[in-house]
Amino acid sequence: MTFHSKIDSFFIRFMLAAILFIAAVSFIPLLFEGAPFSAFVIVTATFVITTVLILWITFAIRYVFLEQHLLVKAGPFRSRIPYTSILKITPTRDIFTGYRLLSSRDALELINNKTMFGTVKISPENQDAFIAELKKRCPDVKLDEKFFGQASTSEKP
Repeated sequence: MTFHSKIDSFFIRFMLAAILFIAAVSFIPLLFEGAPFSAFVIVTATFVITTVLILWITFAIRYVFLEQHLLVKAGPFRSRIPYTSILKITPTRDIFTGYRLLSSRDALELINNKTMFGTVKISPENQDAFIAELKKRCPDVKLDEKFFGQASTSEKP
């Protein structure tokens, strides 16, 4: 089962601002320096490659449930998180720190003992279906009581 990342308007504006900043830093110095044509070609090629890579990483995010692990894909980057290593799911709006493969402020933090920082932040489009599927494959995972109280209490005996 595959889930795509939710994309919110804040994230689109943030990526647009980042790309415009990279364009300004790349091209404005060339206008004042009287740079040769070859410099324009090199800067343009570098800018296009960088922009394509940023857009690929940002907007091609998928979360794939496989037999033994959750595969998180963002462009050329992939993380395999074994279901047995996932300890807790908690909501988060902190999208600028830690290991994150997301494109929305409405995100989930998967606390685990496998990834580099011990957490990975993701933003599936349908969080309820994602959590339900994760609970099927990882029944011992804890849900943050503060935000998922209804989901976790309904499953208690």
